[in-house]
Amino acid sequence: MRKTIAAFAALTLALGTTTACSDSEDSGKPAKITMLVLGDKPSNGRLEAMLKVLNPRLTEQANATLELHYIEWADWQTQYNVQLLSGDSSMDLITTATDWLFAWENAQKGAFLPLSDDILKKNAPKTWAQVDAKGDWDLTKLDDGQIYFIPEDNYTQWTNHGFMYRGDWAKAAGIPDATITKFEQFTQYFTWVKKNKPKAYPWDVAKQNEAALTGYLQGHSDWVTLQEVSTSSYYPFQVDNSGAAPKVTSWYYNSDQLLAAATEAKQWNDLGVWREDALNYDGNTREEMYAGLSGAEQHHTQTFVTQVVDTMTKKQPGSDPKMFYWGRENGNVYRDIKTHGAMAVSANSKHPDKALQVYDLIRNDKTDYDLLNFGIEGTDYVLTGGKLDRPKGWDISTDALDSNFWAGRMDEFEPDKVTDAPNKADIYKGLDSVAKVYPFSTLRVKKDQIDPTLTAVGGVLSQYIPQLQYGKAKDPAATIAEMRKKLKDAGFEDALKSIQADMDEWSKTHKAK
Repeated sequence: MRKTIAAFAALTLALGTTTACSDSEDSGKPAKITMLVLGDKPSNGRLEAMLKVLNPRLTEQANATLELHYIEWADWQTQYNVQLLSGDSSMDLITTATDWLFAWENAQKGAFLPLSDDILKKNAPKTWAQVDAKGDWDLTKLDDGQIYFIPEDNYTQWTNHGFMYRGDWAKAAGIPDATITKFEQFTQYFTWVKKNKPKAYPWDVAKQNEAALTGYLQGHSDWVTLQEVSTSSYYPFQVDNSGAAPKVTSWYYNSDQLLAAATEAKQWNDLGVWREDALNYDGNTREEMYAGLSGAEQHHTQTFVTQVVDTMTKKQPGSDPKMFYWGRENGNVYRDIKTHGAMAVSANSKHPDKALQVYDLIRNDKTDYDLLNFGIEGTDYVLTGGKLDRPKGWDISTDALDSNFWAGRMDEFEPDKVTDAPNKADIYKGLDSVAKVYPFSTLRVKKDQIDPTLTAVGGVLSQYIPQLQYGKAKDPAATIAEMRKKLKDAGFEDALKSIQADMDEWSKTHKAK
């Protein structure tokens, strides 16, 4: 079924590309290309102002214009997948990823247009050449050999998650060198914040989150999370790669450490680390940290070095922001995969050729790139000594462009920023010295065989993980046992066996270390 859809879509593209191109040319009107991005739609007018400058350029270069369609963070997982499978022909470019935006699942379900070598060479020649030179097209193919998206493979970033916290408060809490090196030390830190900063939450966290569990588990296990298989927003499968062959397993189903993580989360809840209604809170917790009302924020290193350090230093002078990344204790951290950001063409796009032409421009034309990513020089940014700076009075909380182009960034067009953490290079160097290369990027799990099971598993996890994460389970051991029984009833072991079979087959021609 999947191959039939892919073949039909490829044929449709091959036959229809000329028609799509001639439609816009015959009418003389630019083709409107809509790009789906993730994030809350900005309301400060900066995005619209930027597009008024960018679109005349795109019209001249490709007889096309660009609009952005936002999938906002509220219930984003559901809304994203519904949008992609809705058949909406107004979408052209789709931001995707194999580790957090369900790229393989949506490709298998026919949401993305298969892209032939010829189509890419013709309409996105610079992108084709760059990705081909790196040998990265294989990272974007299913078993049918078709390319389904374009990787963001020429951009250095670190999206390994962890806690951002205040060094000044850690010092006052008695943490040696004001630097947290073990996950358990956050109990000491949170206790101090609770006692000494009554207006602040030790960790103001909101909605669905599992960092209290996964942050502990990653640092107390050498298992690597299998990024190819998710259900809802959970990644329930890990790989024990310590033996002769990779073994698929699960923190939530098999790990002895889960009880320790859940017990600590209960301790944090009893301490009052987060607000009582955290699961339903819809406020901006990062802004709370900027206001001095939260002692911690959970996100990744890239956010820390490019945003949080500078903003905290300005809004909370002397706060000495620091970051503890998951897996610091045992070096269980991996470099980003090259498909953490990727761009697909919607299977329902009326202008797939123009979509690729626009993408080639916003990825490879420096002026177009600068406009989309940084805005209008003099208003959204200025250059100071060759570094990207902000105009006087600019505030990230109110003036951000928020174009959220996370699927085609290029190192060669990314200037150093005056707002980057002064020790950014040292942070990256430190991570690079311990991080490993994720070995399973070319593994293709046959998810279509286990989709119903994964849905059932996601339902069980959605019921129990929030209880465990927010420490609401009175008896964590009993709750874990109950969850595992329901996972078994949902067919978890069958899914695990299926994934293991795919892993075994993959291992015949690939190395996992």
